[in-house]
Amino acid sequence: MRGYKKSSALLFRVARLGSRGDGGKDDMSECSSSTTAKTIWLAALMFSFTMRLCAQSASPPAGNPDAAPNLSLILQSMETVEGRNPALSHSFEVTRNYQVFRAEDKQPTSEVTAQVSFIPPDVERYKITQASGNPRGVKIVNAILARETESAADGTHSRINRTNYDFTFLRRENFGLLPEYVLLIVPKRREKDLIRGQIWVDATTFHIRRLQGVPAKNPSWWIKDAHITLQFAAVNEMWMPVSFDVIATLHLLGQFTLAGINVTPTPQPVLAKID
Repeated sequence: MRGYKKSSALLFRVARLGSRGDGGKDDMSECSSSTTAKTIWLAALMFSFTMRLCAQSASPPAGNPDAAPNLSLILQSMETVEGRNPALSHSFEVTRNYQVFRAEDKQPTSEVTAQVSFIPPDVERYKITQASGNPRGVKIVNAILARETESAADGTHSRINRTNYDFTFLRRENFGLLPEYVLLIVPKRREKDLIRGQIWVDATTFHIRRLQGVPAKNPSWWIKDAHITLQFAAVNEMWMPVSFDVIATLHLLGQFTLAGINVTPTPQPVLAKID
């Protein structure tokens, strides 16, 4: 990804960014702020459900390694480990860094840092701690986090499981020396917080390592297309997203990209759930 450095050895390589030059009238910039926000909060929706993903190991499906694996056994293994993620039962706080790119700029137009607190099972709070560059960036990040906190209360609605998705086995791949299964995911409902695309599943632990796709439902007429990439890793024994990209093309305004990184989380005291 251009203009974005790795912040720790835990982070995966983030997808290359694309965009187009700044410019246009002030009213077009304001329009891009609101419409881009509608697109980019899709990434935040993904953060909500990925907090529930695969934290423990399971035994890989048995059988001939050259034959197509048993898809039902893969999905059952994913669902078995889904509820064991320590992130579901421990309060913690992450520092999340955002960069907003426009046009073919190699440097971000905005940079925003936020502290995000998670209180199991379904409470999330946030605050912006630092911002620089175009004020549009703060508006976008505020819109993302506000939507994320709203969707946190219904974490099961967008989980990657057989209740919400149909699956097809596509192929085997290797992540370095680690074997993976690549699965097609097709939403069972046409909703904005579900993604049509592919997931990369660790063939030994059944953690979802990567997700790429597009929204099942276009959130706005202004958005010609939006592509989402999420990378996952184990951080402090919790399985969670460590980086994400949303690349969106808007009618009349060109391409925008939001890139985000989760910094190592800090355990927090157990807090009472907020009604």
